[in-house]
Amino acid sequence: MLGVSRSPDSHLVRPNPLLWIWYAFGGRLPARHREWVLHDVTSRTWVLRHVSRSLVQISPGLLFLLMPGPLWIRAMSVLGGVILALWYSLSYMEHTCEYRLHKHGYPIGTGRATREAAHAETRARKASRYDEIYRNG
Repeated sequence: MLGVSRSPDSHLVRPNPLLWIWYAFGGRLPARHREWVLHDVTSRTWVLRHVSRSLVQISPGLLFLLMPGPLWIRAMSVLGGVILALWYSLSYMEHTCEYRLHKHGYPIGTGRATREAAHAETRARKASRYDEIYRNG
């Protein structure tokens, strides 16, 4: 796992709401939040957390609804922008999370290694079951 270990009794210090918004826009958190950042990008819900950060990043685009013109055109423009932004965000999700970890002092690859280690037992059990069913010999 690239030398990163999380003890079950380690204390995760969550950032306050303003720091979290700073973090969502790509800012670096203070060192006391380092373990929380690792948890944030490797937990079971890491994809949902990434999507929520992305939605916060594109939320200023909602101001486009205040522009003059027909509401349906403004709404469709915002919807198209949100869809496009989420498409790119999800396309580069793993790279973005790795870079986020790197900014907080972890080596590149830590996020993927941590997530894979968390699911190694389940994957091994599924592979064993697959071999039992489909591999004669």
